[in-house]
Amino acid sequence: MSKAAAVTTTTWETEVGKAEGLVLVDFWAVWCGPCRMVGPIVDELAGEYDGTLKVLKLNTDENPDIAGKYGIMSIPTLLFFKNGQPVEKVVGAVPKRALTEAIDKLLKAPTA
Repeated sequence: MSKAAAVTTTTWETEVGKAEGLVLVDFWAVWCGPCRMVGPIVDELAGEYDGTLKVLKLNTDENPDIAGKYGIMSIPTLLFFKNGQPVEKVVGAVPKRALTEAIDKLLKAPTA
């Protein structure tokens, strides 16, 4: 089963900025309780959407510059990117169904 891969300031441009298609980035931190609730769901989504969605995790404590660039004020925040541009944001611990609905909608949306 696939799991979400880690992304950092160093790998951000390659993994997200230059990525084609849909990318989900989970902004999280070790001390964040709701992040620990969402983490396993994000890993499940990585497996279920393998090949159609790139799923990444960014530790906000270790990469505050990226979190600041995208205005991440609370975590967990799940930010969707399409062709390097942010297209949708989900804040907080949400049920898996809410995330699959967002993913399915974004996968069907025409590329700008």
